[in-house]
Amino acid sequence: MNEKINVSILIIGAGPAGTAAALGAKEAGEDSILIIDRDTRAGGILNQCIHDGFGLMRYKRALSGPEYAQLDIDSCHKKNIPILTDTYVHTIIKGDDHFTIKAIATGRLYSIKAKAVILAMGCRERTAGAISLPGSRPAGIYTAGTAQRLLNMQNTLVGRSCVIVGSGDIGLIMARRMTLEGAKVQAVTELQSYPGGLDRNIRQCLDDFDIPLYLETGIVSVHGNDRVCGITIAPLRSDRTLDMKNSQYITCDTILLSVGLIPENELSRSLDIAIDPITQGPIVTGDLMTSCPGVFACGNVLQVHDIVDLVSEEAKRAGRTAVSFVSGAYADTKELFSIYAGEKIRYCVPQVITPSSTTTLSLRVTEPITDATISITNDATLIKKRRYSFTQPSEMIQIEISVPENLVGSLEVNCE
Repeated sequence: MNEKINVSILIIGAGPAGTAAALGAKEAGEDSILIIDRDTRAGGILNQCIHDGFGLMRYKRALSGPEYAQLDIDSCHKKNIPILTDTYVHTIIKGDDHFTIKAIATGRLYSIKAKAVILAMGCRERTAGAISLPGSRPAGIYTAGTAQRLLNMQNTLVGRSCVIVGSGDIGLIMARRMTLEGAKVQAVTELQSYPGGLDRNIRQCLDDFDIPLYLETGIVSVHGNDRVCGITIAPLRSDRTLDMKNSQYITCDTILLSVGLIPENELSRSLDIAIDPITQGPIVTGDLMTSCPGVFACGNVLQVHDIVDLVSEEAKRAGRTAVSFVSGAYADTKELFSIYAGEKIRYCVPQVITPSSTTTLSLRVTEPITDATISITNDATLIKKRRYSFTQPSEMIQIEISVPENLVGSLEVNCE
């Protein structure tokens, strides 16, 4: 069955970014909104995050992932914003004044026309192949998110003795979760000299359960035929090679990988949207518009966030800007100026800005820095400076800046 739908704004993804973007658009006065998600239920990754700690900034209280997601889902239902689940977006075609989206559901094909599209597809995990994990490929190797979904949503414990490779937040949380379910977490390994997750997760998930964290440690080999039976790790020398003389064999039956996230931008690339090689998300303006006019991006598809409250805030901004675009009030003829990541700054989002505007700048540093000073300059002119007692790559920094009307050249962000 082929069904045709006309809407002003189509949102792809019904996770925290997608639902918040819809609510932002609704609050800005737009009624013709549709959300599409390929999962069987709305909520995105939060459905499997049953631990608390969500909503501390937005709601001033600790919520579990499903609780946080449900608040926005309920708000969408109350505001009559439809959500199509179990529906896969296959193709997006840009027309002169609209987009044509082909979507597939069980026994149904949708042809959707929209004036604007908001990308909120989230991200996926790096796999064993993506990091070239050395050794054999027996059963028992999972990404941390897959193990989390199996345990929290399908009541399946993936192993009894595990090693976690990488110290991202999902891996840290799974170290605690596996321990609480009776499994033994032998170690967490990390290539860098600092953890990849938030400080609070290091304390609450590792320190509180006496789980060892091996920094500057690489994987020599995974062992096992039918099932993982062990893993060999070794410290890194100063030249980043493995010190085999001090290698260590750890017996385990499971390996969980927490080695980074990749924004889901296959649809973005199909529209020839410019992608930032560092964030692997779209290059956007301060209004979160991509290089394709009428297409906006927010949430983890744009940049990987460590706090969901910031995802919701960013997504609402994308929703409001999309309404401005479809109503004809969006001034897309403004001159754009680039903003660059300078010394000790890994990336900046947005990557381009407009003069005489207020922009929320998101960035991460390249390494842990004590008594850090982040400065934003236009040539020799200081635009803004902010000091931090301590900052690290795992924590996103957000700075609101007012861009000068007479801006010439570009902005550069540095940290010292």
